[in-house]
Amino acid sequence: MGLQTGSYGIQGMLKEGHKHMSGLDEAVIKNIDACKQLSTITRTSLGPNGMNKMVINHLDKLFVTSDTATIVNELEIQHPAAKLLVLAGKAQQEEIGDGANLVVSIAGQHLEGAEELIRMGLHPSEIIIGYTKASNKLGEILEGLVEEGSETMDVRNKDEVILRMKAPVASKQYGNEHILCPLIADACIQVCPKNPVNFNVDNVRVAKLLGGGLHNCTTVRGMVLKGDTVGSIKRIEKAKVVVIAGGVDTTATETKGTVLIHSAEQLENYAKTEEAKVEELIKAVAESGAKVIVSGAAVGEMALHFCERYKIMVLKIASKFELRRFCRTTGAVALLKLGSTVNPDDLGHVDSISVEEIGGARVTVVRNEQGGNSVTTVLLRASTDSILDDLERAVDDGVNTYKALCRDSRIVPGAAATEIEIARKLKEFSFTETGLDQYAIAKYAESFELIPKTLAENAGLNAMEIISTLYAEHASGNVKVGIDLEQGACEDVSTLKIWDLYTTKFHALKYAADAVCTVLRVDQIIMSKPAGGPMRRDQPAGMDNED
Repeated sequence: MGLQTGSYGIQGMLKEGHKHMSGLDEAVIKNIDACKQLSTITRTSLGPNGMNKMVINHLDKLFVTSDTATIVNELEIQHPAAKLLVLAGKAQQEEIGDGANLVVSIAGQHLEGAEELIRMGLHPSEIIIGYTKASNKLGEILEGLVEEGSETMDVRNKDEVILRMKAPVASKQYGNEHILCPLIADACIQVCPKNPVNFNVDNVRVAKLLGGGLHNCTTVRGMVLKGDTVGSIKRIEKAKVVVIAGGVDTTATETKGTVLIHSAEQLENYAKTEEAKVEELIKAVAESGAKVIVSGAAVGEMALHFCERYKIMVLKIASKFELRRFCRTTGAVALLKLGSTVNPDDLGHVDSISVEEIGGARVTVVRNEQGGNSVTTVLLRASTDSILDDLERAVDDGVNTYKALCRDSRIVPGAAATEIEIARKLKEFSFTETGLDQYAIAKYAESFELIPKTLAENAGLNAMEIISTLYAEHASGNVKVGIDLEQGACEDVSTLKIWDLYTTKFHALKYAADAVCTVLRVDQIIMSKPAGGPMRRDQPAGMDNED
């Protein structure tokens, strides 16, 4: 094929169907605009009075939530620059488990400030230098705002834990935090290992059951499995447990064989030998002292018959992840199949297993009061599925906060007190700079007014009045003054008991600054023609990556 002539420049170099955007107006401003749109969506969900978003994904699954991590996950954002903000939010969610909204909203505000500076004539490189300087200074300011004595705390002290957990839980379930926080704190403290740094989030499970209300929520030391036991034995106490991953049934041979039977007597004996073999296997389990068999697959009719005869309870757990958690709760070692030698060391122990009816649904409750860091379940009750999902997100935030405070328990004032102080100190810092980057630092500082402004607007208060009052209080040395949303006035946060974790704030603001600088460094966008065929998705949205 000869060289095609006719198109020059980048059109002649790239394949037909590509898109190419370059320069300030086409690339930078368009990128900033996309990020601003995303930030506008999320910022109204910020804080305890944040509004819910109703998102319906491509599978027609409905989400009603104010949790930014869920919203941006389900929105299927196409624009590459906005995706960078989403990735920053996801990084925050994975690292800390809370504060994704702060990342996306602040990053959008920083970019809005950058757009104004670009229109004034500043080059993106000068803005990046200013933003980087301000970001480094921000770390020092945050260090100075840390509450004295908060770096040492007993992670098993329930009151201290609730104090730090209150803000993240209230941002998802405002008004219910006084019910949820003690539950989450209890659950976390029960499974906290000797070295708190090794706290595993997976050890706190959530079971959601329709019906009842928030006051019916409880914690169970152990597991709550949806569904009934297989046999007729519904309750057992202080029992040994054997876990069989491959199912409780006779297994077929791998090779096919033909059996010739000449008489009725032979046929009868053939059936009896199968029965005898199954009985022998179940008897071996019974003689090992086990009173409960937990199966990871199907339970055969004949095996169940003999289990009943030997008074053995049979449970079926289909999910392998749930089976692993069960082994962790009881201390059992899963055997491959029925017939494997049962060693006393392989047996687990439970205090009680009982079938209970909660709100019309039958659940199996596995309790293990003694023992170290096993598994604890928070049992949530509510009237609809979407409320249950939102409660679960609040519990997740609480548990992730506990994990973060196990590593670093330092706290800074909440209720926008920290943000106003950062804005005030950074503005002072901008006056000490002489170059063009002082304008960038001033804009960076101004962006932090977004948090008190949004909190006030979401609560229906006069934002300008609140911000000016906060600035006046902070200028006179009251650095702990924040917004009391209930009274609609500015109060000292140490009396309101609203504190944020230092690590949450630090990581959120750092990720936001990094994402902003990455977006501003882009001056050309070159998109190839999309490949044909169906759209690829990494994983269908709304599906759990575990079960």
